[in-house]
Amino acid sequence: MATSKEDMQKEDFTFRMFKEGKNNWDSFTDMIFKEDTSHKCPTYVHRTPPCQSSCPSGEDIRGYLDIVRGIETPPEGISMQEYAFRRSTDANPFPSMMGRVCPAPCETGCNRNDVEEFVGINSVEQYIGDSAFAGGFKFDNSAEMTGKKIAIIGGGPAGMAAAYQLRRKGIASTIFDDHSELGGMMRYGIPGYRTPRDYLDNECQRIIDMGHIETRLNTRVGKDVSLADVEKEFDGVLWALGCKSGRGLFVEGWNETPNCVSAIDFLEQFNKGDMKYTANKIICVGGGDTSIDVVSVTRRIGTLKDYNEKPEDVVTGASAHGDIDASAKKACESVVLTALFKQEDMTASEHEVQDALIEGVTIMNEVMPVEIIKDANGRATALKLVDSQFVNNAPVAVEGGKEYIVEADLIVAAIGQTGDLSGLEDFDNGRGLIDADNFYRVPGKDNHFVCGDIVRPHLLTTAIGQASIVADTIEAYLNQKKVDKRPKVDVHHFSLTEKMKEAGLQTDAYDVAQYKDDAQRGTDTQAYAIHNYEDRSNQEIISTEHMFLGHFSYTPRNLRSTDVPSSDEVLNHFVERQAGLSDDAVVAEAGRCMSCGMCFECDNCVIYCPQDAVFKVNKDQHTTGRYVDTDYNKCIGCHICSDVCPTGYIDMALGEG
Repeated sequence: MATSKEDMQKEDFTFRMFKEGKNNWDSFTDMIFKEDTSHKCPTYVHRTPPCQSSCPSGEDIRGYLDIVRGIETPPEGISMQEYAFRRSTDANPFPSMMGRVCPAPCETGCNRNDVEEFVGINSVEQYIGDSAFAGGFKFDNSAEMTGKKIAIIGGGPAGMAAAYQLRRKGIASTIFDDHSELGGMMRYGIPGYRTPRDYLDNECQRIIDMGHIETRLNTRVGKDVSLADVEKEFDGVLWALGCKSGRGLFVEGWNETPNCVSAIDFLEQFNKGDMKYTANKIICVGGGDTSIDVVSVTRRIGTLKDYNEKPEDVVTGASAHGDIDASAKKACESVVLTALFKQEDMTASEHEVQDALIEGVTIMNEVMPVEIIKDANGRATALKLVDSQFVNNAPVAVEGGKEYIVEADLIVAAIGQTGDLSGLEDFDNGRGLIDADNFYRVPGKDNHFVCGDIVRPHLLTTAIGQASIVADTIEAYLNQKKVDKRPKVDVHHFSLTEKMKEAGLQTDAYDVAQYKDDAQRGTDTQAYAIHNYEDRSNQEIISTEHMFLGHFSYTPRNLRSTDVPSSDEVLNHFVERQAGLSDDAVVAEAGRCMSCGMCFECDNCVIYCPQDAVFKVNKDQHTTGRYVDTDYNKCIGCHICSDVCPTGYIDMALGEG
């Protein structure tokens, strides 16, 4: 886990280069450099950094961080911002959105956590996305069209990302969605102060502007149009429905109690603009980011001073609010969030939990609901909860624990969601989801594919990653090719061969006749191969055990500023919460990246080589990943270059048989 914000702010916080017990060498032979014992020479090995392997959409995070910091330079005529945008969006076409709301498993996986604290990857991604908006950057739409067309059912992050990836392959698509606007959960599930609508609109429109991507909005397949007609019109169908049916609490009478509603419905009505205020006392049961959004929205919209409505009517769509004067509103008397877990174990992002507390939300941890307390009309007036703990991965009441009665005019459940497959029952696996194989094909349904939350509800970035994989599967299907085994590490990798081609340094074609008499004992003098380089990025993830952490000094993060109102200020406060980094700050933050598994041109290997065997390549031969080379006539196999390589890019491997 990353060092907490509180620990970083303590005056007595002490930076430590190594973990406890790592201050001694593992063996006597490691205490000194000994020459000519390995009989091996350095080779340069590209591996995947854990930030990238932790990213469900497989972004080349190290790549765009190196671009922003200036290590990898863009081709002539392209700005740093646009080049970073191209690299980032190879995997994920929504950098502005993901930079703001993704819970960033990449940051938890970041190797910099073993030095002091993770790199602020989200903040750099937001900068890339916002720069693209300001610069009017567009996606490449030069791929020749194949004449094939796919129906995509769902216009959320999964469906939109799939349309984007398919268009890059020359495959047209039509997106069917039962809403009036694209964006799915990014628009209807997350409030606009977290996903500003101008940036969201821009990122959706940028995909549509690629051409050969049509939309049919306010159209539900299975209701407004039959699946049979869709199958006749298209070469394949991709189900990217998402999950818009919220689960109710597992307490007696939930479904029959009118003022017990789902978080999904609550947030959709707010985000559509139909909910301008709510009831006076709200309880939300959850603990994830969705529950945080419910209580944060509640604190912002408040209630009316003379409130006398049934709060569920606006949530269910039975009524809608018009504009209301701010003077007629007041803060809700009680906004309570309950969770089964301890606060530090809640699935919501830590900063979101802290923000909710600042805004005046009461959070009750390690409690479970056991009873809805109702009045004579069958309406909920309170929720009974008890102390709980987890036993065999399920919550149980603590014997002898406390009971809590929390009054409520509206009870909101944010404990999960499923798909709405009414009219499409043949695809329902019995859990409100659609089954998928490893390549996101629907088993037993020829030319049907699936991705996103309807497979298994998870993160937005997970849905986007699945969209990329299923696009490859669809392309193989349309070309009648057998799909290959998926790699162990599903990521969009940096390609040294493509980088060299971009710099005009591509390798020559291999001519068997020309080299038939060559002993093939090396490639250092040949131009048909990248000498002294091995790409293991599809198989290996690099850890700090293979890096020289002593190179990195304590460098605190460059933090984004946030607009989090106090409990007295939160009513009617809809200013964007997360401000972006400045140009200088984003370069400095990207500079904290340790470029794990890829050379970042520190010169350590050149400086410390006692034989002058390691040398910098000529500038006209230099690209990212080809900064240094080795003269094997001078190399004695002392492995000093490997020991002092901060990024773990150098292995003593050449000569292994």
